[in-house]
Amino acid sequence: MRLDDAARNGQPQPTSTGVLRVFKRGQEIAQVSGFLLVDTKYEFGRAPDGALILIDEVHTPDSSRFWRREEFAQAQRSGGEPEQWDKEYIRLWYAHQGYRGDGEPPQLEDAVIVESARRYIALHEGLTGRTFEPAAYPAQPRIARTLQTFLASA
Repeated sequence: MRLDDAARNGQPQPTSTGVLRVFKRGQEIAQVSGFLLVDTKYEFGRAPDGALILIDEVHTPDSSRFWRREEFAQAQRSGGEPEQWDKEYIRLWYAHQGYRGDGEPPQLEDAVIVESARRYIALHEGLTGRTFEPAAYPAQPRIARTLQTFLASA
């Protein structure tokens, strides 16, 4: 549920204090690892009892923008832009190809895919302090097992 929909329906919204606490914690984790959590989006939903809950991903490179601290400082001095360590890298590549979201997107080049993966992995390792280990592929059986385990325990 979008927060603006909840507001229009007169339903309670999460306090800005709570949302800011989640964001601040994300910034603290990023800071320790040499990154800056620049911005993000949060999605909320309703539990069966009507409680408003935070859903979906939190502080991933698909929902947030991350910059390296030292690259940001250098960009500030030079008037440039810091490197993107999130999906913005791919969005900018598409924009440089002239694609703005209409019609069929151009095929991503292998080098862009590899560089995107390198950035996502570097961000993962920096934020978690753990070496990236790819999960089993295809993902569907792993996700189904996890959901079945969760539902059996609920």
